[in-house]
Amino acid sequence: MTKVVAFNGSPRPEGNTRILIGQVLQELEKEGITTELVQVGGKKIRGCTACMKCFENRDKRCIIDDDIVNDCIGKMAEADGIILGSPVYFTDITAEMKALVDRAGFVSMANGGLFRRKVGSAAIAVRRAGAMHTLDSLLHFLLISGMVVPGLPPIGVGRNIGDVMNDDEGMAWARDTGKSMAWLLELMKKQDGSVKKMKKH
Repeated sequence: MTKVVAFNGSPRPEGNTRILIGQVLQELEKEGITTELVQVGGKKIRGCTACMKCFENRDKRCIIDDDIVNDCIGKMAEADGIILGSPVYFTDITAEMKALVDRAGFVSMANGGLFRRKVGSAAIAVRRAGAMHTLDSLLHFLLISGMVVPGLPPIGVGRNIGDVMNDDEGMAWARDTGKSMAWLLELMKKQDGSVKKMKKH
């Protein structure tokens, strides 16, 4: 069964970032894709220390094991698609999201590319400045990990919780991202099935 896991980097569990992610997930669910949302923002997550133990151990885990990061890495590795969501904090992603992508990215590289050829996307909630820089930070992680991104991820504008729902373009953009992810996931599933069939013959 096809599955997409989303990570909410906002410390507001029901804030504008969550609303945007929800629009993407709804479209995926309409296509029969299983989804899961993981709350990352507000959790105590340690940053990467560049200890390089993940390259020594190669066990698909970070040596720091007292927070949620290893659970997140496991969910990423098992999923067919990954969504990263963050509000804009001083023109960039939140500290929790940065810690997650740094450590998950290192573990992925240490183990031959755990996230390669998965479908990836993002969702950005912004009040005013910094949306593109924040989006770049998440896209850099998705692309350096070898993921396939179907178009530019959505950006929603809003300050107070729920304001993003008044951004018609941002909400439509999020729904279109869900449809594009579903289309690509199905296409890749068919391609994978064809490759497996050819190998049998």
